[in-house]
Amino acid sequence: MKVIESRQFKDELRVIAFYIKKDKLSASIDFVKNLKKSVKRLVDFPYQYKKSIYFDNDEIRDMVYRGYTIVYEINTEKDTLVLLSIFNQNLPDL
Repeated sequence: MKVIESRQFKDELRVIAFYIKKDKLSASIDFVKNLKKSVKRLVDFPYQYKKSIYFDNDEIRDMVYRGYTIVYEINTEKDTLVLLSIFNQNLPDL
C-alpha cells in the first residue's frame, strides 16, 4: 500500500511545523519525523482507527497524533492510503 499526501495535507502540515518551529526547531523536526513514522504503520493496519466523524464513508478514518487529527482515505482498489487533512480541534475545511 502506497501513502499519498494530498496538497491540503502538505499545506496544513507545513503551517503546523512552522508554528512549532517558532518555539523550538528540534521539536518541529521531531513532530514531522515521528508523524511520518506513525503514518507508515498505517500501511500494515489501515483500519486500526475509527471511521471518520467528518464523513459518512467507512473508508475514511481519523487518526489522532499528539492532539492533531489526521483524516485519511483507504483505497483498496488502487492500494493507496491518501492523507487528506491534519488539524487541531477545529473542523477542517474539507
